[in-house]
Amino acid sequence: MAQPREALELVREEPVPAPAEGQLVVRVRACPVNFPDVLMCAGEYQVRPEPPFTPGVELCGEVVETAAGVDGLSPGDRVIGAGAVPHGGFAEYALMDAARTFHAPPELSDAEAASLFIGYQTGWFGLHRRAGLRPGETLLVHAASGGVGSAAVQLGKAAGATVVGVVGGAEKARVARELGADVVVDRHTEDFVDVVKDLTSGAGADVVYDPVGGEAYERSTKCVAFEGRILVIGFASGRIPTPGLNHALIKNYSIVGLHWGLYNERDPRAVREAHRDLCRMAEEGRISPLVSERVTLDELTEAAQRVADGHTVGRVVYTNE
Repeated sequence: MAQPREALELVREEPVPAPAEGQLVVRVRACPVNFPDVLMCAGEYQVRPEPPFTPGVELCGEVVETAAGVDGLSPGDRVIGAGAVPHGGFAEYALMDAARTFHAPPELSDAEAASLFIGYQTGWFGLHRRAGLRPGETLLVHAASGGVGSAAVQLGKAAGATVVGVVGGAEKARVARELGADVVVDRHTEDFVDVVKDLTSGAGADVVYDPVGGEAYERSTKCVAFEGRILVIGFASGRIPTPGLNHALIKNYSIVGLHWGLYNERDPRAVREAHRDLCRMAEEGRISPLVSERVTLDELTEAAQRVADGHTVGRVVYTNE
């Protein structure tokens, strides 16, 4: 797999991209490094733009120009949403599709607002729409200190669940506790299966939030509750597990997939609803994206490499100040 430091190159002079119908040009204010950006660098993401291209799949920006077919957005508006790769957010100016662009919540900084889109939308749809998480249930979150996992921890707490966060290392454990996880498991020193069983008197976790795959998924099947739901979010471990469907049948649990991007095509109204709900929770102080680092454009390559290597917590965000 090609690494970000091998694939990314800073180009000093490029024209500001021109918007097509339904698009807008923004001056990038902040852009987090997402795992899909890392996969795009390696040509292993489901969206494979022809090189050369500019990654940066979500961002916060200031609208500078709108094309035909854009309503409700004007120059000067502060917005968040998806970068329209090949002209993504790892730049001073980027394109955005109006259908995937929303006004930024004023309560959040540029870096925080930029981090509210993909991770929190994924968590909202996964926990509420797909898994039906209920107050009082036990939620097990893998990679709980990472960008996607940290959002799930906060959203799980906001939903009234008891949250168990699984991390790798003492520093990541500290971060997961600060995010609000009720119980934190360092997988280097503890077995999360035993911890979950002890916590629930053997009943198991009602919902498992798994952006890791591999062994994390396989061992989660040993501590999922009767009528529990395992949410398949991604495969950051690099290994896609093969579910034992006979085991799901015998234990009466569900394996639930989530490809959040499909909602933008199939049910954009639900995406807008999720955005309103997330903005309300941000206004109430119930969620706040964890920004661990702010980097410059010059520092983006190494920042993306740290994300690829799993050496970061929360969000590493490029800020254009």
